[in-house]
Parts: sequence; C-alpha cells; structure tokens
Amino acid sequence: MKEKITRNIDNDREDIVIGRNAVIETLKGNGTIEALYVSNSKLEGSIKAILGIAKEKNILIKEVDKRKLDSMSNNGAHQGVIAKVTPFKYCEVSDILDYAKKKGEDPFIVILDEIEDPHNLGSIARSAELFGVHGIIIPKRRSASVNSTVYKSSVGAVEHVKIAKVTNINNTIEELKENNVWIYGTDIRATEYSYEANFSGACAVIIGNEGRGMSKLTVKKCDKLIKIPMVGKINSLNASVAGGIIMYEVLKGRLNNK
Repeated sequence: MKEKITRNIDNDREDIVIGRNAVIETLKGNGTIEALYVSNSKLEGSIKAILGIAKEKNILIKEVDKRKLDSMSNNGAHQGVIAKVTPFKYCEVSDILDYAKKKGEDPFIVILDEIEDPHNLGSIARSAELFGVHGIIIPKRRSASVNSTVYKSSVGAVEHVKIAKVTNINNTIEELKENNVWIYGTDIRATEYSYEANFSGACAVIIGNEGRGMSKLTVKKCDKLIKIPMVGKINSLNASVAGGIIMYEVLKGRLNNK
C-alpha cells in the first residue's frame, strides 16, 4: 500500500523514523536504531517482516498502544511502527569525492541551494539514490535537515545516500572546482536545455530554492546554466521534480557515453 505522506511541522524530529517502508529501509541501512515501537494491535503484512529483521539485528522491540505511536509522531501516518534512531550522521564533502573515487566513477553531486521543504529534500534523496548520485550537499542555514519527514518521503533512501551539511555553499562550490568538478546550475533564464548538456566527467548540479531559485552569487559561480524544456502555461516545476529530471539526464548521458 502506498504510504500517505503528511507534513506536521511539530514533528520535524531527527531521532525518529515513521512508516513501514521508511523503517524497513532504515533497518537495512547502517544507521543505529535504538528501539522499535510497534502497535500492540493485530500484527500483519510488512510489520512481520519488520519484526523479523529487528530480531535478527537484536534491536529492542517495544509493543505499545496506538496512542503512544500517535503521540510520538504527533498524529502522523505512522502505520503502526516507529523506529527511534540516532540522529542522522552527515558526512564531509571529501567523503563524497572519496566515495566516487573508490567506485572508479566521476563524481556526480547534487547541491541544494536552500531547499526548505523536508518533503522536497526526501524526494530528491530518493531520486539521487536511484540515479547514482554520489552525494548531496546542503547548507547549514535556511535548509531542511534530515528528520522524520525526510526519512519517510525518501522511503528510507537517506540511509543509502551521503549527505554533507556545509557552512557556505559558494565556498564549497570553489572547493569542488579545485577538484575539477564542473558546476551546472538550473535556471529558467538559461539558453541551453538539460538534454543538450554534456554531463560526462565530474559534475555537480545545483537545485535552487522552491520559490527564489538559486541566489545571485551562486548563479555567478556556475560553469554553465541549464533549463528543462517546458511547453505548458505554468513556467516552473516543483524543486524535487526538477531535480529528478536533471539527475535522469545526467545518468542517461553517462550511460550513453560508456
């Protein structure tokens, strides 16, 4: 059953994961799960699989009533299970570059310029995991962080994607350039379409803020600006949708050049 994803700003905690699919992916990942809270009502379907994995990993399981789960998730769509986890461990930018090197691949990085909606961050992380991104970079300020909402909207993909949180995006862009990473910015004013760009070699793609797009200074830092072709009357896309399209174009270009 497809998970209903809801946002409750009072539930933006970094120490819990809610929803069956997100909990399963968390169990499969390398993060530390401190305890699993499961509804004491009838256990069926994927809950049995969750309990099986948890027992194999000797994770503490607590059967609680629905009211406890409602309280922990602030009445979110917990689907009868919540994992209490150690808050997400961010990596360094150098870790992302090293990861690509170990895989024998040119770095493929996504930079988020003040993406504030945790649903967008989660969806972007999900696409990044699917399209072979080596890591995501987010700023420490004016940005969504990895919390329970992000875990759920990514369906647990954040457990499999490296995410670095940096003090200054523009300084980080300069650091990437020193490592021969080509910087692409997504901007409606660009003259080149995403399908025309050559994404071979090390590259980073910048996705701008949901409303403002990229900051002016960040635009100037880009080596090339690209845009997604659109023919409708609405001239903008949701940030996570735009990010998914661009990531697909990068992967497609790399596969075609093999």
